[in-house]
Amino acid sequence: MEKQNISVGLDIGTTKIVAMIGRKNEYGKVEILGVGKSKSLGVHRGVVNNITQTIQSIQQAVQEAEVTASEKIEDVTVGIAGQHIRSLQHSDYITRANSELVIDEDDIDQLINQVHKLVMLPGEEIIHVLPQEFKVDGQAEIKEPIGMYGGRLEANFHVVVGQVSSIRNIGRCVKSSGLELEGITLEPLASANAVLSQEEKEAGVALIDIGGGTTDLAVFKDGIIRHTAVIPFGGNVITEDIKEGCSIIEKQAELLKIKFGSAWPGENKDNEIVSIPGLRGRDPKEITLKNLSKIIHARVVEIIEQVYVEIKNYGHEEQKKKLIGGIVLTGGGSQLKHLKQLVEYITGMDTRIGYPNEHLAGDSDDDIASPLYATAVGLVMDGLKRQDRKAREAQEELQLEEESYDDTESVEEEQVLESEPKERKSFLDKLTERVKDFLDNAE
Repeated sequence: MEKQNISVGLDIGTTKIVAMIGRKNEYGKVEILGVGKSKSLGVHRGVVNNITQTIQSIQQAVQEAEVTASEKIEDVTVGIAGQHIRSLQHSDYITRANSELVIDEDDIDQLINQVHKLVMLPGEEIIHVLPQEFKVDGQAEIKEPIGMYGGRLEANFHVVVGQVSSIRNIGRCVKSSGLELEGITLEPLASANAVLSQEEKEAGVALIDIGGGTTDLAVFKDGIIRHTAVIPFGGNVITEDIKEGCSIIEKQAELLKIKFGSAWPGENKDNEIVSIPGLRGRDPKEITLKNLSKIIHARVVEIIEQVYVEIKNYGHEEQKKKLIGGIVLTGGGSQLKHLKQLVEYITGMDTRIGYPNEHLAGDSDDDIASPLYATAVGLVMDGLKRQDRKAREAQEELQLEEESYDDTESVEEEQVLESEPKERKSFLDKLTERVKDFLDNAE
């Protein structure tokens, strides 16, 4: 099998680290060849706080994936999230030197580079600059200004900001695990690619990815990402509450949550009791399921309300910005019983659970199509897309070289034709290069 067609997603989470190997089959769907999973020990709320433990966990997950897929892993696409990620809206403009020429890629790049010069807090860096809509000479709501005439080019941007040290730490862990960084992707974007359909992104949808340490939000409308946020609460806080509220150990609290937990207290009758073995010779504890779901309910309501504040910040209550597609829940925390009903009750928006099976090959394992693996599937897809782009660019260069043997006039025409569909380099590709350079120089 060609090495080229394989992509590896590495999801470094607070509770688990997943390495997933996939490739495209002949129908353009993603076929998962192997999955490795290990307990994440050195990550807190999406941020690495113990490099040695994180490296061990990554190596364990990678090894497991290599064994199941009988493939050697060299390059990985890594997701970044964590409580240090925040986003802001920003407007900027440039005045073009010559309004007689049509607007091209360079003008847009110049405008984007200008946004990159925004002054951030110490230690923060701009990760993502996403143009929302453009204005040319005051004419608003332009989706694609390339090819138009105009003197003043203006745009609204969605700017995602993160702490550069946290991103470098993740890069360090990956490199020290003996792997190469192929790409870096924002985790809410990866999850969105795995579980949302294009129609939903057009209609307007909020993706809520409830992980162990953080809850990620990505809002789409008209096919463009409009808002992102990371809330520093996740499934672990619920487990912590159960542990404190019922005076039991964490392992038991986690099992209780998964097996008997519900986000809706009205579901449980007063006489439903679960007995938990006591510690070493002590009497077993009896816990009523009603109390258990009251503890879970209180914390889940808090998480959902914080997410809803972010959705309102985007402007969901304005008629023009209404999210017709409602809410899609994914991530391990979305498997909590009756969560969908509670989210609908709090927000009044249509809700569904997002499974990453839309892009997976038909014969995929049911376990992989669980919301638990949404981010990992998204990262594999992102890696495959990046490979396609590289292959296309290499193909274009080859064509140009062949053409250069012909006379120069036809070469010029060819270059004009070639340059039109060329994709702009994504900011995350640039970020990946910067992190790679930093790691190379730091050693």
